[in-house]
Amino acid sequence: MRGKEMRRREFLKALGGVVFLPYLSFGDEVINGAGASFPAPLYWRWAAEYYKETGIRVNYQSIGSGGGVRQIINRTVDFGATDAPLKPEEVEKYKLAQFPTVVGGVAVVYNLPGVKELRLSAKALCAIFMGKVRYWNDPIIQRDNPGVKLPKRRIAVVRRSDASGTTWIFTNFLSKACPEWREKVGYGKAVKWPTGIGAKGNEGVANYVRRVRGAIGYVEFAYALQSKLPFALVENREGNFVPPSVETFKEAARNASWEPEKHFYEVLTWQPGEKAYPIAGATFVLLARDPDRQEINRKVVAFFDWAFRKGDAIALELHYVPLPQEVKDKVRAYWKSYGWL
Repeated sequence: MRGKEMRRREFLKALGGVVFLPYLSFGDEVINGAGASFPAPLYWRWAAEYYKETGIRVNYQSIGSGGGVRQIINRTVDFGATDAPLKPEEVEKYKLAQFPTVVGGVAVVYNLPGVKELRLSAKALCAIFMGKVRYWNDPIIQRDNPGVKLPKRRIAVVRRSDASGTTWIFTNFLSKACPEWREKVGYGKAVKWPTGIGAKGNEGVANYVRRVRGAIGYVEFAYALQSKLPFALVENREGNFVPPSVETFKEAARNASWEPEKHFYEVLTWQPGEKAYPIAGATFVLLARDPDRQEINRKVVAFFDWAFRKGDAIALELHYVPLPQEVKDKVRAYWKSYGWL
């Protein structure tokens, strides 16, 4: 446990942030949030800058999207965070509000010394995570990597053990790209995995892949970069192999409608576009629409409004895509409709 905490502190230091202890006030005004690990590096950095400017502390706990949804439904945090957007009827059922903050993507990371570039088709990824392809030199992988010497090494699949929005995005992509996955496994924050070893959080998956030769896993892009893990070029809907990047995430989000009437429900996987990255997704914040939560909701909204105005450079530095101005304006109008701005 001590080693894990030290790695977490080193990770946060490298991101330029600070270590926030959840739910502790230290005598300051505090906003408590919890949920998705996907945006955690960004929220920690935003929180550090916001505290410097306002003296208001934002404590964000990276516990996975499932935990974030559960905690806001139970009203045990000021805001929840999820990469798996709730459908409009779910938002209404639990008397919540939902809005996006940034767009990002899920990188497929691997540990194969000597293999600097790897292309993975949707069919190959499906077969690997189904447990049907067990060695790296399998023909289904080799055919898309001519000239690359792939080892006859066993593939070690690493996936999330907790309820995760990153899993939701990844399995949603597999369900769209692979009929067999859709029929036998499906998608969700947690699924019945056909194979693999579970690890908690994006941090856990990245650490496991980094330690085990022959491993493959999926993590939010910032974790792949921070962990210095190589990531695959993934086949998109047009049949092109594209890397995760700010540009390819933007392309995936280009056709998103972002409708406030649907609480901004939007799925960005397997989108059309020559350069669209197929495993892209937005991350969302959830607030409770209770009369006695008006004041804390105004404080939460003030933080994210600050982030929309002053946080884009940090988002880009950490390889997230800021929302377009017109979408930010829609979100602000949405906040105003509830009296939070």
